Amino acid sequence: MQFRNLQRQYQVLKSQIDAGVSDVLASARFISGPQVKELEKALAEYVGVKHCITCANGTDALSIALRAWGVGKGDAVFVPDFTFFSTGECPADEGAAPVFVDVDPHTYNMDPVKLEQAVKRTIAEGKYRARAVIAVDLFGLPADYGAIQAICKKYGLLLLEDAAQGFGGSIGGKRACSFGDIAATSFFPAKPLGCFGDGGAIFTDNDDWADRIRSICVHGKDIGKPNDPNAKYNNVRIGKNSRLDTLQAAILLPKLEAFQSYELDQINTAASWYSEALKDTGLTLPMVPHGYYSSWAQYTIRLPENADRSKIQGELKKKDIPTMVYYAKPMHLQKAFSGTDSAAADCPVTSEICNTVLSLPLDPYISKEDVGYVAENIKTLLCQEEI
Repeated sequence: MQFRNLQRQYQVLKSQIDAGVSDVLASARFISGPQVKELEKALAEYVGVKHCITCANGTDALSIALRAWGVGKGDAVFVPDFTFFSTGECPADEGAAPVFVDVDPHTYNMDPVKLEQAVKRTIAEGKYRARAVIAVDLFGLPADYGAIQAICKKYGLLLLEDAAQGFGGSIGGKRACSFGDIAATSFFPAKPLGCFGDGGAIFTDNDDWADRIRSICVHGKDIGKPNDPNAKYNNVRIGKNSRLDTLQAAILLPKLEAFQSYELDQINTAASWYSEALKDTGLTLPMVPHGYYSSWAQYTIRLPENADRSKIQGELKKKDIPTMVYYAKPMHLQKAFSGTDSAAADCPVTSEICNTVLSLPLDPYISKEDVGYVAENIKTLLCQEEI
C-alpha cells in the first residue's frame, strides 16, 4: 500500500498526460509555452478569480505575494503555529517577523480568537507593525474565513490564503484560493492537484498586484511593454526566477480535468469510509464544519494521549500500511526561530496536536477494501494495552 498512490493515478490518466508531454517535446517550447497560459486561464476560472499566475513552487508563491505587497523589516505577519515550515519561513525570508498563532483543536486551522489576541498584543507592544495574516487551509479544509476576514478588515491587515493543501476545498460553494486578498497554492506531487515535480500558483482579483507578481516571477522585468523586445532586459524591481515549466503545465491540464470531474468526489467518498469505519474508537476524527468542503490533502486522526504513536506506526508498517506525522513540532519551537521574538508564542493546542496526530493513506483511487484494512488494523492496535 502507498500513502498516496500517484502511480495508480498516472495509469488512469496516462494517455492524456503522455500526449501532453509529447506535444511539448515536439514543440521544444519548454519555458512559457502556450500550455502555461491555458492552465492559468483554467485555474482562474475554476477558482473564480480574475488572475492566476503560475510559478516554480508553493513556497515561492507565498514569498512573491508578500514581496508584491512590500512586506518586510518591521512588519508582523500572523501565521498558524501548526503548519508546514514554509508558511513561517517566507515572511521571515522577506525580513518580517512571523507571529505564531494557536489553532482550533477541531479543524487544526488558525483560531480567530487567538488571532485577534495576537494582533492586539502586537499593536500594544509597538515593536512591529501588524501587517498581514497568512491563513492556512490545512489538510484540505479551508480556514474560518468569515471570522478571519472580519479581523483583517478591523485592523487593516492584508490576508494571504495559503491553500497549498486546500486547492479544491470550499465554503458555501466559494472555492479555496479565492478567500485571500492574494492566495497561493502548491502543485507538489502529493498535493490535491499535483504535477510531476515542483510547481505553484498565485491568485488575485487585483490588477496592480497581478502585474507586480508577474514581474517578480521573471527577475522583476518590465511587463508594461509586452511588445517591446528589450523589455525582458529592463528590470524594474528585484524579483525571482520562478516560472512553471511548460511540461508541468501540460501534465496539470488533464489532471485538473480529472480533479474537477471525479477525483474530488472520490476522495471525499474515501474519507467518509474512514470516518464510518473509525467511529466510536476513541480516536479524534477530522471535522468538516457545516457548509465546508474539504479536498482531503490528508486524512488525519488524533490518537489517545496515552498511545505510543511511534509503536503504532511501526506495527502498521509491518502490515504494509504507511503513515505520516504532519507535524511533529510546533512552528515556534523550530530551531530556525530560536532566539527570535517568534519563539515566544504560547500555543498549547498546537503542542497537544503535534504529539497525537497521525495521517493515514488516502487518495482518490484508494479502494474501500484498503480503507477497511487500515481501519481494522488501527482498531486492533488500540485494543492492545501495551500500545
